[in-house]
Amino acid sequence: MALDNGEQASSGGSPRRRGIYLLPNLFTTAALFAGFFGIIAAMKGQFEAASIAIFIAMILDGLDGRVARLTNTQSDFGVQYDSLSDMLSFGLAPALIVYQWSLSGMGKLGWLAAFLFTACAALRLARFNSQVEVVDKRFFQGLPSPAAAGLIAGLVWVGFDNGFTGEALRIPAFVLTVAAGILMVSNVRYRSFKDLDLKHKVPFMAGLAIVMVFVFVAVDPPQVLFLLLLLYALSGPILTLLYRQRLKASSSDTKEG
Repeated sequence: MALDNGEQASSGGSPRRRGIYLLPNLFTTAALFAGFFGIIAAMKGQFEAASIAIFIAMILDGLDGRVARLTNTQSDFGVQYDSLSDMLSFGLAPALIVYQWSLSGMGKLGWLAAFLFTACAALRLARFNSQVEVVDKRFFQGLPSPAAAGLIAGLVWVGFDNGFTGEALRIPAFVLTVAAGILMVSNVRYRSFKDLDLKHKVPFMAGLAIVMVFVFVAVDPPQVLFLLLLLYALSGPILTLLYRQRLKASSSDTKEG
């Protein structure tokens, strides 16, 4: 479904309809709203709601692209709109949430760490958009901004859920914010999972594994989600290190041959 936004005469004289696809952009708008809500909630001191809003934005962000591909409604407008939504929901919102919760007590260091995260998210998105046609679709270059945002929001949620104040976790919050920002603009490789085929049959055990993931998340959402995102963040450096060692081994074997 597309929304008409005007007509323009084509070279042949017939009107050419211009518009945007409604369905995928509804998901993008909902993700944008979730990120904006997270900022408002943090300003009111509602840090649990703010953290949950970031995770909702992550789910919606993952759906808009898949919906666009399934319904064949991809567009350049959708790509640009998605990037702007990501900048707010996964760049600005988590930085402001963690700043309000913890980093504000560190003075200049606190807001510089929050700014570093925001700037790295912007650079990460710009690099992704400029290289989208040439990179290996199976991997991300640098930590994806939604995962970085979830890592920051997860720390806030875990701290709040366990009764810790932002002041008590000031140092871990600072380190994690800076590390997540640097990982976003690094050359570390992360699995994108875009090569997973969701249209065909999967082994029974794969279905069972998915059910178990939902069960674990339901038992303790903040702890499990934060742990999963932390493991994903750590998987990038490990995967990159193994990949480079494999390249060195194959290079040495070639020289010996």
